[in-house]
Amino acid sequence: MSLTFKRRIGKKRVLVIPKAIAEALSLEEGSAVKITATEDKIIIEPLRDAIWLSLHGEKIARITLKELEEESLEQQRKYLKE
Repeated sequence: MSLTFKRRIGKKRVLVIPKAIAEALSLEEGSAVKITATEDKIIIEPLRDAIWLSLHGEKIARITLKELEEESLEQQRKYLKE
């Protein structure tokens, strides 16, 4: 996928991300991004948190509800011992 738009920098150097790009990358108000300047380019990359990854990210493993509950109980026991 490649989307290209021309935009002007606004007051206080504000740059508005076009709706099509925001939707394509699942960006919404409050989304975190990483901004990198290299030579003559600006790179803006979404930063995904654990909740976003669990809902939308690539699934690399499966876990059953029983396994999840067992792990939760184990972590709670460790926490209570500390």
